Amino acid sequence: MSYIQGFVVPVPKAKKETYIKLAAASAPIFMEYGAVRVVENWSENTPDGKVTDYKKAVQATADEAVVFSWIEWPDQKTCDGAAQKMESDPRWGEMGEMPFDGKRLIYAGFETIFET
Repeated sequence: MSYIQGFVVPVPKAKKETYIKLAAASAPIFMEYGAVRVVENWSENTPDGKVTDYKKAVQATADEAVVFSWIEWPDQKTCDGAAQKMESDPRWGEMGEMPFDGKRLIYAGFETIFET
């Protein structure tokens, strides 16, 4: 089964197009590193939770949307190898400033345990 790298990040609503351009430029690099699929999702319906929710998780403000994205890898080894390649790939530095506060980005790696 595959390995999923998941991300949640608040992005200023005014920077949606900038974020899309960044995602479009990044995806082919991830695919070159071995990713099977890259998916980016812009929040449309993020209800407030009583204890926690997506907005609280990343401290999103009223002028920010929550982006939920994931990269599907064939396995964890490929994902880990991609992380090593990113460290020395100059294309990441050429993309310029990120259109979000990276300190509030949350991410994790997940073993797929079921799919249909």
